[in-house]
Amino acid sequence: MNRENVADLIAFITIAQERSFTRAAARLGVSQSALSHALSRLEKRLGVRLLTRSTRSVSPTDAGERLLATVEPRFQEVDTALEQVSEFRDKPAGTIRLTAGEHAVNAVLWPRLQDFTRDYPDIQLEIIAENGFVDIVAQRYDAGVRLGEQLAKDMIAVRIGPDWRMAVVGSPGYFEGRQRPLTPQDLTDHVCINLRLPTYGGHYAWEFEQDGRRLNVRVEGQLAFGNSTHILSAALFGAGLACIPEDIVQHHVEAGRLIRVLEGWMPTFDGYHLYYPSRRQTSPAFSRLIEALRYRHH
Repeated sequence: MNRENVADLIAFITIAQERSFTRAAARLGVSQSALSHALSRLEKRLGVRLLTRSTRSVSPTDAGERLLATVEPRFQEVDTALEQVSEFRDKPAGTIRLTAGEHAVNAVLWPRLQDFTRDYPDIQLEIIAENGFVDIVAQRYDAGVRLGEQLAKDMIAVRIGPDWRMAVVGSPGYFEGRQRPLTPQDLTDHVCINLRLPTYGGHYAWEFEQDGRRLNVRVEGQLAFGNSTHILSAALFGAGLACIPEDIVQHHVEAGRLIRVLEGWMPTFDGYHLYYPSRRQTSPAFSRLIEALRYRHH
């Protein structure tokens, strides 16, 4: 295989992944016209169209899809092999991209990664907080973080956090002149602050459980936010009841800034897991990350 072939294939793979000449050129650090020439050369040599270009986007043709499915994993294998050779350096290096929900980043990832970043200064970490489900393969993440029960079948999962619960809380000011809810059904008489989930395009239904019976309640209120930090601020302000992870509100409850209700109704969730594709060969840097995050029962 000559050098030009390799360069043209890399150009094709990158355009197909990014679905855009502009983004692919930026990623490879070349001009758009150089990229366009590389693709034309490859298409000419093979005698088939590999990409369909419209004004808006670029997508692989059937022939392009087939070529991509065959060559993309090969290039990934070469990348991994290069990473593994870097094992012979003094310290593991490379970039690891992770996606996780905001709570997972604050509660599990960042506390564990503080020492890790100090111990491995040559490993670059990119952590993107997103509350929706993310296709880690399509979006080129190395790994994602989700609750145990939410994992896809072709993924390897490593437990990185303890079981946890949500808490329903309101400020003393909010409860003035209001009855505290004793059952989830009582929430219909309350103003609640919703969490908006990007993936489902709707609001999170508050989850309750008693005697093994699960109950989901759709709550109503004037406010909805996309993350727990803003919901907590609104609850502290007295804008309504909030349902947020217990560890975030604990010190506010202890200090009397928030009052907890419906505690006996809160289910326990499986702890967070790091998940990654089973076919991913682990580089030295990624192996160190897994070990740093692995949950050990105390």
